[in-house]
Amino acid sequence: MNYTQTLEFLFSSLPAYHRIGKAAYKDNLDNTLALDIYFGHPHLNYRTIHIAGTNGKGSVSHLIASVLQEAGYRTGLFTSPHLKDFRERIRVNGKMIPKGEVTTFIGKNKGIIESVSPSFFEMTAALAFDYFAREKVDVAVFEAGLGGRLDSTNIITPVISVITNIGHDHMDLLGDSLEKIAVEKAGIIKRNVPLVIGETQQATRDIFTARAIEMDSEIFFADTGFICSLEDSVTMTGKRRYILKDLKEEREISGVIPLGGDCQAKNLQTLFQVYKCLKNTLKLSETDLIEGIKNVIINTGLQGRWQILKRKPLVICDTGHNREGLEYVIRQIGRIPAGSLHFVIGFVSDKDLSLILPLFPKDAKYYFTKASVQRALDEGILQKVAAGYGLTGECYSSVKKAVDAAVSDASPDGLVFVGGSTFIVADVI
Repeated sequence: MNYTQTLEFLFSSLPAYHRIGKAAYKDNLDNTLALDIYFGHPHLNYRTIHIAGTNGKGSVSHLIASVLQEAGYRTGLFTSPHLKDFRERIRVNGKMIPKGEVTTFIGKNKGIIESVSPSFFEMTAALAFDYFAREKVDVAVFEAGLGGRLDSTNIITPVISVITNIGHDHMDLLGDSLEKIAVEKAGIIKRNVPLVIGETQQATRDIFTARAIEMDSEIFFADTGFICSLEDSVTMTGKRRYILKDLKEEREISGVIPLGGDCQAKNLQTLFQVYKCLKNTLKLSETDLIEGIKNVIINTGLQGRWQILKRKPLVICDTGHNREGLEYVIRQIGRIPAGSLHFVIGFVSDKDLSLILPLFPKDAKYYFTKASVQRALDEGILQKVAAGYGLTGECYSSVKKAVDAAVSDASPDGLVFVGGSTFIVADVI
């Protein structure tokens, strides 16, 4: 099989959450453990860092990997979902896994794949574990997919566990309350492994604290040790200057982050707490930290976070796709002076729109569309539901058609936002 045929096999033969949603979710680690035994526990050959959470885990994963690269570590990075190319999920020092590695792995191991019948994500995690071992990485950063407790990444014993925050997402699988979701995310906490919580939340704090005590894990709440502020002045460039206060050491650290979203303030607080926990263990310097932040896009290839695609009119895309993530994005858009507002939006079919659509401004023009994935919500249905919240606009059968129409309609000083779903962003990039 060539690379194209390999991808066709993966996407057609293995159930994938990004395509079919809940039906691809496995409520146990049986397949992951079977694959781990077959491949000889490859993750034991390098140190690991584990990241879970509802929002920010992708950015935090990339930021940590970038800092490690600046420190000279050969760094693996496993994230999901991908935007354009499957290989984005598995990187070493920012470089995507070669096509030949993917093809060879699947061809060589087709027997065990057919025997175990893993999900797409279970197979992808096994590929990452194995590839990082063969590439002799020093450290690998693993972003959990769904939840944590039953996630395929949860067979590792990391040097540190990170839970960014808990929000309203995947509630049909993880639980119908923040407390229930927190229990699932807390499943990544390992015995005697330090734990960083990015955001202190009243509904979840005691859950994490109790689990950490049970596992003899020292727990750190990042927002009690650090306060980060972002200056607005460079938002149009996609870059922001940050000032971070270390409350315990009573000092300030400043620098530039190329990720322009307001949400990055909390992600930086989380990153600084992780750095403080690991700087002696991994011999990280403050220069590694500051340079890692500044060079995160260059070092790791991160895309889709408050990414500016065009400036006249200003076209911004962002992968925020749940209530908490979109609150940040829409609030930030509201602070940008714009001659006209245009929103190109689409969602997956299992998203609870009653939590999301009330966030959007009624004085904008809307371009309802759907991404090129099976889970995408029909644009006509979205248009009808959105009308009930005072959001009006036309339907478009593809993201490209919707974006072209929005850019055409917008004044030179107008603003076009593209988002609502990671898959909408994938189609526009």
